[in-house]
Order: sequence, then structure tokens, then C-alpha cells
Amino acid sequence: MTQPDDCFSPDFKAAPYWWDASPRPADGQAGLPATADVVIIGAGYTGLHAAVQTARAGLETVVVDAEAAGFGCSTRNGGQISTSVKPSFSALSQRYGVARAIEILKEGQASLDHVTNFVSDEDIDCDFGMVGRFHGAHTGRQYDKLARDCEISHPGFDTEAFMVPRSQLRTELGTEAYYGGIVFPRHSSIDPGKYHAGLLKVAIAAGARIVSHCRVNELERSGEAFEVSTDKGRIRAGKVIIATNGYTGPLTPWQQRRVIPIGSYVIATEEIAKDVMDRLFPTNRVLSDTRKLVYYYRPSPDRKRILFGGRVSLQETDPRKSGPKLLAELVRLFPELGATRISHSWAGIVAFTFDTLMHCGEDNNLFYAMGYCGSGVGMAGYLGAKVGKAAAGIDEDLGAFSQIPFRTQPFYTGNPWFLAPSVAVYRLRDRLGI
Repeated sequence: MTQPDDCFSPDFKAAPYWWDASPRPADGQAGLPATADVVIIGAGYTGLHAAVQTARAGLETVVVDAEAAGFGCSTRNGGQISTSVKPSFSALSQRYGVARAIEILKEGQASLDHVTNFVSDEDIDCDFGMVGRFHGAHTGRQYDKLARDCEISHPGFDTEAFMVPRSQLRTELGTEAYYGGIVFPRHSSIDPGKYHAGLLKVAIAAGARIVSHCRVNELERSGEAFEVSTDKGRIRAGKVIIATNGYTGPLTPWQQRRVIPIGSYVIATEEIAKDVMDRLFPTNRVLSDTRKLVYYYRPSPDRKRILFGGRVSLQETDPRKSGPKLLAELVRLFPELGATRISHSWAGIVAFTFDTLMHCGEDNNLFYAMGYCGSGVGMAGYLGAKVGKAAAGIDEDLGAFSQIPFRTQPFYTGNPWFLAPSVAVYRLRDRLGI
């Protein structure tokens, strides 16, 4: 296998692969108006989908971001779109009752449908495909659990899922590392860089003003409005939408105490021969597995590279250090890639929550949506559109994720001191097959 010191290709970039085709946009509209009907903090999927709704409703909409628009995880993810909800129906039923559990699961399906319809309706060229997901079982026990879950009819919608036993694994994936798995045919893939670029154009065409490199330093209520102090001046807003997800900070301490920022690391390989790609990835599915420290991967849209992501460090680290570790895991799954090198290595910050569910809400014209738990490609846009419609008075029903408690833990202020020991425990459980 390629050694860590020489596992990078000569043209290696410590930046997202997606930025090659979709570089970060230049500085947005520099002028910050004195007032706006709505100020949206964050120009990723959540903020821009919200902006489309408020701007089309005729509200003067200003979107500010501390970096370039889409600098965060909206262009740093793997481009995988699922139904987003991690807890099972039984777990949700125990927490909230059967009716609420069904509502939550239906929201997950609606998030997938939202992206599908938005890309089609707005004619966004982003390599969208309903390719399906293969979810591999890393132990026999996990395969049996997946099979039991697959037999139970889904109370919210028909997943159309089917099992792939180990004897047929090669029809899905060229590896012996899994004990089989399950396929969800409706899960999809996208080029997140192109998707964000298209979404940005839609928001601007709708009338939203995008002001990038404009960090918000202070947010204060002033009567029935808000005073927003930024690096580019102050703006008075009738309503504010918080769309910061994994980058939520002390500006909004209530939200900061309820999301756990976690680094997610991704590599792209150098180009791989077509016959090898066809053998290892006979379908074009997105892929994940049953480990607590999950790996997610896929062929690039042109099927010339492999994009491979996951959590490989107890603590946050440099993508140059995480890259070789991710490559080692890729080679463990596909030994014939032992001489393959890395062309891109990068990281982004996702937001987990203490109940592994996303949340949205409103407090006297302060709206928020966040906590996507690594499934933000579909859910961020869906909940962003929901809070945008609510802020515009189009539809004030924020749905099931506004109806469940958004909990924190005692003494937690936004610094995940418990991350390293938690990752260590999960790694041990994965190794032992627990």
C-alpha cells in the first residue's frame, strides 16, 4: 500500500473536489442596506432556500455570511441524499408516540422529495441522480438486524428497500468486507458544488441580496425588530433566520448549546481505470455502512474517482493528516486500490444533536433550522424552505421538527469536550461488532 508520506498525487489540493468545477463565488453584493424585512445568517443550503421563499414573497431579503457563500458544509459534503432521519420507527415511537413518529418519518421522505422537485423545477444542472443507496452490514448481527427492519412495513411511506445477501454482494460492490446489506432505491446523489451554485443563482434571481465575508458580531432585539451588527456595518431587520448549522456560535447561545459541531473528513482519489471502477462499483449507488463511526462513499459523477468520507480521528485534525487514514480504510475495503493516491482532502463541520434529530423553530420572529446530523443535503434545504415560508407568512406550520423538545445537556455550552472519549467507545464497539 502507498505509504502516508507519498499517498498524495502531484497535483494534490487541500480543498474540496467539488470546488474544481464550482469555485467559491467572489464577494457578494458589497453594500449592506440599513434595513431589511428579513436578515438570514448563513448562505448555505438552509439560508438560501429560506431566502428563495422570502424574496419571492416580496420581502426585502438580505443573506449574510462570514465567508464566501457556501464555504461551509454545503459544498464540503459527499453529495448523498437520503430520507435523513436516523432513529428507527420503534425508537421514535417510544420517545414521542406513534403519531409523532410517523410525522417525523414522513418529514424525512419529504426532504428527499424537496430536493428532487427543486432541482427539476429550477432546472439546476448538478448531476442529480436517483441512484439508490447500498448500506453495508459490517457484521452478521448487523445484517440480521437490517433484514428484520426491512421486513417491517414502513409506517410513513414505502421505502422499496430490499436486502442483498453476502452471496450476491458483488452485484452491488466489489468487496468482501460486508456481510451483505440493504438497498434503498430512492436515495440520490448530487454534485454539491454545482447544486449550491445553482441555488445561489435562484436566490439572487428571486431578489435576495447576498453579502458574503460579512460576519455578524452582535444580534440584539430592538422593540419588535432586530439590530444586526456586522463587519460591514449595522442593519435593522424585522425578522432574522439563523441558518448556521455546524458553524453555530456564541452569536446565538441558546442554539449553540443544542448542537454538537463535529468534523467530517473526505478524500477524492486520483483518476482510476474504468475497468477497475466498473468492477468495484458495478452500480452507481451512494454507499454507507452500519458502523457507529460510519464511512460514506461513492463514485464521482463522471465515475473516474472515488469520494470517501468519515470520522478517522478522536479529535479534530488537519485534512492532510486525515487523508492517509481515510485512504487506509478505503484500501481495507478494496485492497486492489493499494497504489491509489489522494487528489483532494478536506473537512467540514456538521451539527449533531443530543437526540440525533434535526430541529427548527421560531421565537418572536427569530427563526432557526439546524442539527442535520450529517444528513443535511436534503434536510437543510427542506427545513430552510419551511422557515422561509413561515417568516414570509406563507405557511406558519414548521412541521414535526418544531414540535419536539430541542434538548441540551447540563454544563454543555457548545464545546464538545466529550467527543474524543465518545469516538473511542464507538470505535471499540465497531471493532467488537457490538
